[in-house]
Amino acid sequence: MKILVVEDEPKVSAFIKKGLEEQAYEVDVAYDGYFGKKLATENEYDLVILDVILPKQSGVEVCREIRQQKPAIPILMLTALGSTDDKILGLDSGADDYLVKPFVFQELLARIRALTRRAYEVPNNEILKVADLELNLTKKTVIRSGVPISLTAREFSLLHYLLRNKERVVSRVDIIEQVWETSFDTGSNVIDVYINFLRKKIDKDFSPKLIHTLVGMGYVLKEV
Repeated sequence: MKILVVEDEPKVSAFIKKGLEEQAYEVDVAYDGYFGKKLATENEYDLVILDVILPKQSGVEVCREIRQQKPAIPILMLTALGSTDDKILGLDSGADDYLVKPFVFQELLARIRALTRRAYEVPNNEILKVADLELNLTKKTVIRSGVPISLTAREFSLLHYLLRNKERVVSRVDIIEQVWETSFDTGSNVIDVYINFLRKKIDKDFSPKLIHTLVGMGYVLKEV
């Protein structure tokens, strides 16, 4: 598995690279946003680890540009900025997960495994549908009413989970355990943020609405 690390602090990037290579990952490193974007868009990686504060181009800008060209690649943001607003800004730019410095290396590994696991576990030739929405697990594509919809890796995983459980109410805890698959602040509103991301992409311009909120219970994907 090949990972790109975009981190301008030499000690941090060396620490991550050494640890990942000891786990048999192949690692490239970029020390500024411009070169990181160039590597990410011109080469094939299984995951990008991206710092927020970078020379030449910010991590948020780089994330948006990578996401435009490669919508399915998992992106994990690293930053010393840990407020909820900072996390939402990173996620809104297209990141799939967010890890605050300083971090324990085992936590980084857990996040990487959670973000990349599904690419190697999904059955071949499996298509999930509800109404006019179609998710193709093999091609990693989503279409509604014949219109292709671009999702981040995390959004794709969340929609996959909702489709697997269509017409069944799933709680926020269910989503945390099954989609994030790692330790998570259950008091955070990140789940709600991601549900809203999905609504904007698969419901806003279509009818009928498919994602429904049951107050105090959770969410359900169904055709009313």
